[in-house]
Amino acid sequence: MQIVHQSRPVVPRDRLLRLPEVLSLTGCKKSTIYSMLQEGRFPKPVRLSARMVTWPETAVLQWVQDRINQAAGVQ
Repeated sequence: MQIVHQSRPVVPRDRLLRLPEVLSLTGCKKSTIYSMLQEGRFPKPVRLSARMVTWPETAVLQWVQDRINQAAGVQ
């Protein structure tokens, strides 16, 4: 008898980050994040309630990587 292991494919999961984590990851201040957001230069948040917004971790990390690549001259 042979036992076949069936596993489901790994689904990448995204975390939702609150503002303090976004500030820590980007090194930006709250006013800068919201200013860039209004100008369309920062990922849009996900509204969870009337008073709570979060950002997808992958979007924030991609934004950071894009800034690093831009500074290094990588297209």
